[in-house]
Amino acid sequence: MILIGLGSNLCGEEFDSPSEVLEAALKAMAASGIVIKKLSRFYESEPVPKSDQPWFVNAVAAVETELVPDDLLHQLHEIEADLGRERRIKWEARIIDLDILGFEDHILPSTGLWQVETDKITIPHPRLHERLFVLKPLMDINPDWKHPVLGKTVAELVRIVEKETELSIIRPLS
Repeated sequence: MILIGLGSNLCGEEFDSPSEVLEAALKAMAASGIVIKKLSRFYESEPVPKSDQPWFVNAVAAVETELVPDDLLHQLHEIEADLGRERRIKWEARIIDLDILGFEDHILPSTGLWQVETDKITIPHPRLHERLFVLKPLMDINPDWKHPVLGKTVAELVRIVEKETELSIIRPLS
């Protein structure tokens, strides 16, 4: 299973809402040969780290593609740019954020280097297990997915995060 995280907290000039941006990203993914197999509900969440930015709309998609991880990441970055994303500073407000959360059972760059700051692709996403705005949507589509490094299911990770961290607010969009 290949998992893609989607997030938006800006609309830009072309879209009326972050939800509309996510819909456009999903259409662009499909048009580029990334097949959406399952899609979570859209969730509204406060920014992490907490700030005065607008709230995000987040979702997770399970996809199929012939692309290898590096090529998939490149394609996702192209979609982000086409939708108006400009990369300037870390954790800034953004029109779209597309992240590879997991790619089958791959661990990149390797088990020993996973979570080490690098300019290379990191799979699974190095912070997915800490973020309810990723874990809750992932629960919608596959609560039994097991983190290939930590060996815990999404359901287990949600319980850990809810128990051990200051909770950020996340709720399904109505």
